[in-house]
Amino acid sequence: MRKKKWVSPFLENEKEYLIFDLHGLRTGLPVYLEIGMGMGDFITESAAMHPEVFYIGLEKEETCVARAIKKAQDRKLNNFRVLLADATNIEEICDSDSIDLIYLHFSDPWPKKRNHKRRLTYPPFLLKYQQILKDGGILILKTDNEGFYDDSLEYFKESSFIQLESDRNYFNESEPMTAYQAKFSAEGKAIYYAKYQINKV
Repeated sequence: MRKKKWVSPFLENEKEYLIFDLHGLRTGLPVYLEIGMGMGDFITESAAMHPEVFYIGLEKEETCVARAIKKAQDRKLNNFRVLLADATNIEEICDSDSIDLIYLHFSDPWPKKRNHKRRLTYPPFLLKYQQILKDGGILILKTDNEGFYDDSLEYFKESSFIQLESDRNYFNESEPMTAYQAKFSAEGKAIYYAKYQINKV
């Protein structure tokens, strides 16, 4: 995404929503983290619907971060923050056993085999999520890419995550959509979904 001229000054002056790590985060609420939040459609809507949960949107693209913050400002959300960071080092910017739920929504499928290690469901990433999730914490995966989905299911089988649900044509009318999900659903494309729980015992 091309960076807009207004983005850098906007982020330099943003003091309420923008953060760069989650160390020492104390909210008194369950913490839900969306890794790769894009423009923030899903997570800002979720935060508005569920004030009993504290939402964190992680995103490395500054323009996406700025647009998500504007949505939060418009809604005057007080249970939402944006984490400007790359997921590669997620275990270094989050405390261990601090996250209740992780969303992986429409991550880059990296279809070429030589790039599979970049996938956010690849085994080294699952170990990172295992570290930052609380025991019994939840991870939710959604994608429109069947090959990525099938490979991801295999990755999870070799991990400490336990599958709770799976669906190859997922739809939940009471749940907010990401921009990608809304686009793909309107086109009649299948949404692949899986829900996992971490067992650290």
